[in-house]
Amino acid sequence: MRVRFADFTLDSATRQLLHRGRGEIRLSPKAFDLLAALIEQRPTVLDKAELHRRIWPDTYVVDANLNVLVAEIRRALEDSRRNAKFIRTVHAIGYAFCGEAVDLTDRSAPRKTPPVRFWLVWNERVIVLEDGDNTIGRDPQCTVWLDASGVSRRHARIRTVRGDDAVLLQDLGSKNGTLVQNSPITGQVRLTDGAVIQIGSVQLKLRVWSDGKSKETERIPPKRKLV
Repeated sequence: MRVRFADFTLDSATRQLLHRGRGEIRLSPKAFDLLAALIEQRPTVLDKAELHRRIWPDTYVVDANLNVLVAEIRRALEDSRRNAKFIRTVHAIGYAFCGEAVDLTDRSAPRKTPPVRFWLVWNERVIVLEDGDNTIGRDPQCTVWLDASGVSRRHARIRTVRGDDAVLLQDLGSKNGTLVQNSPITGQVRLTDGAVIQIGSVQLKLRVWSDGKSKETERIPPKRKLV
């Protein structure tokens, strides 16, 4: 499920909540599950018993746990109980998603080329790359926002090409440079699945998925790395 509401986009496949301008909004795993459930069933009211079954299957928890998750979601969405824009409280019953939302998943459109998907892995965080240029840096406006030490505001750029498995990385004059496989890069470097990128104190791993097949086992001769 991929849904846009206001300036937010929720992607259940990558487990990301994105904001146009603020970048990725971090939610605890249970809070993300709750928000996804409410959006999926919108505008139906989900009672507390149903939400407990979805969020804490086979586990007994008190209603206060659910209240904590709702409060976390409202803070993330800058929503409030009194003037609800997204999460509506139905007294003594449960909650419902009350915002206008658009489903971005088009299951009817035929795919003319094999799908190529690119993403970065940072610890347990998955960052999906967009088609074209993806700026990496400490500035929240960057496509890949890394709020960590040693990362410049606009540190590097990674470029993907729709319908191809090409991934190109370039340093943008960062203070500490950009490393691939522990070696500083100059100019534009072509990457393959499994490449390890060092941005300041952050270590990212590139993953490429094309036509249902991982490219991680592929190797590119050293002379072809620079483009």
